[in-house]
Amino acid sequence: MADNDVDHSAANRQLREAQIVADSRLALDGGNPVRQEPWPTYDRGAVCVHPDDEAAALRAIRSHLYFRYDYRPAHETECAQFEAQLCRYFECKHALATSSGTTALALAIMAAGIEPGSLIACPGFTFAATPSAIILAGCQPFLVDVDENLHLDVADLRSRWTPEVKAIMVVHMRGFAGDMAALINFADEMGVPVFEDAVPALGAELDGRKLGTFGLAGAFSTQSDKALNSGEGGFLLTDDSSLFARATVLSGAYEGRLRRHFPDGEPPIATDLDLPLLSFRMDEIRAALLRAELDRLPIRLAAFRRNYDYVATALADIAGMHIRRPVAPGAYLGEAFIFLVPVGAAQWFARALCHEGIEARNLGSDADTNIRAFWNWRFMFPGMETAAIKELLPNATRYLQRAVDIPLSSTLSEADCDQLVAAVRKVVGALATTTDEGASSAWAGHR
Repeated sequence: MADNDVDHSAANRQLREAQIVADSRLALDGGNPVRQEPWPTYDRGAVCVHPDDEAAALRAIRSHLYFRYDYRPAHETECAQFEAQLCRYFECKHALATSSGTTALALAIMAAGIEPGSLIACPGFTFAATPSAIILAGCQPFLVDVDENLHLDVADLRSRWTPEVKAIMVVHMRGFAGDMAALINFADEMGVPVFEDAVPALGAELDGRKLGTFGLAGAFSTQSDKALNSGEGGFLLTDDSSLFARATVLSGAYEGRLRRHFPDGEPPIATDLDLPLLSFRMDEIRAALLRAELDRLPIRLAAFRRNYDYVATALADIAGMHIRRPVAPGAYLGEAFIFLVPVGAAQWFARALCHEGIEARNLGSDADTNIRAFWNWRFMFPGMETAAIKELLPNATRYLQRAVDIPLSSTLSEADCDQLVAAVRKVVGALATTTDEGASSAWAGHR
C-alpha cells in the first residue's frame, strides 16, 4: 500500500471518530455515550457459530451415541476424529479431548509424573484456573512476577528459584505468547519440564510455530469465550507417548480402552490399573461441534488479528498509554486489548469507557474481585491480608493496577472498532478537565 493510501485511511478514520463523538462530555459526567448497544462479548452470544456447526452437533445428538467409548471402531467416533484433526492442525503426535482446559492442565502435570507436593512455577498474571489446576494435580503453585508487558519475568524466576520447583507452567495470557525460548532454555538449565497453559491463546503462533507445542505438553480450553467454542471442554497436546498414555487413562480410559488410542501398536504402559480414573473425558456432542468449528478456525483467527491490529494502530500515538507489547512480532491472538495507564487513572479510565458503551476492566482494581489478580486467589493465601499478598509480587501488583482490559470478539465490525477507538480518545481528551483530580493528576504526571 502506498504512503498516500495510508494517510488517506488514517484521515478517514479520524473523520469517522469525529462524527461518532458528537458530544465531548463524558457519559460519566452526563454526556452522550459513544455507543448505545451492548459491547459484543461471548456471554451475550457474540460468538461465531456456522450452520454447519449446528448441523454437526445435531448429527451427534441424533446418533444417540454420546459416550466416546462405544461399539464403534475408535476412528469413527467424534472425539477420535476431533483429536486426529488437532494433531494435523498443530503438527503434534498426540491429542486428548478433555472436559475442560483446567483438567487438561492437571492431567499434563499428573501424567508427567510430577511428585505430589512439588512446587510448580507460574506467573502472577493468569486466570485462577492455572493455580487451581496445579492444586488439582496435588502440587503447589509457586508464583513468579511479570514484566511491564505482563509476561512471566524469567529473571525474577531465576532469582526466586528453589530446587523444590519441579516444573514451569507458562501462561499465554490474554492471547499473548510467553517468551518460550528464554523459558525453555532456563528450564533445560534447571532440568525441569515446561507445560504450556495455552487456554487463552488457541491458534496463536510464535515465530511460525503454534503455541501449546513448545513444552512437554500444552493445554487448551474450548469454553465459550475461546477461539473454538463448545460451552465447556478442552484438550491436551503432546509428543510424549508415555505422558499421553497416562493422561488418557487418568481422563477415563478404563478396561483396555487405552488401546483404542494406539491403533498401530501396544500402549507404552503395561496396565491401566495403576492409575485412578478421574472422568475428565469430552463427550461426543461437543467433539462433533468442535470438529466443524475447527474447519473455520482460520477465519476466526484472521478476524481477531484484523480487529486487534486496527485498534492498536489507531491508538498507538496516545502519550501516557502503554499498549501491551508481544515478545515477537505477531505473537498474539488478538482477543483482548490491554493497555497500561498511570495507576491513579486506571480504575477511573475503565469506568469511563464502560459508560461510553465499551466494556472495559481495570485488572487490578480494588473495587473488582477480578480473579486474574493474584491477590484475589484467597484459596492460596488463607488468613493473609490483601496488602501483604500484593507485596509478594510487587511488579505484577503495580502493572495490574495500571492495566485496562477490553475484550475483542471476533464478531466485531470495523464500525465497532471505530467506536472503541473514539471512546478511548474521548476519555483521554477528557482527562484534563475531569473532576476526578486523582485521575487527572496521575495522567498529567506521566505524559
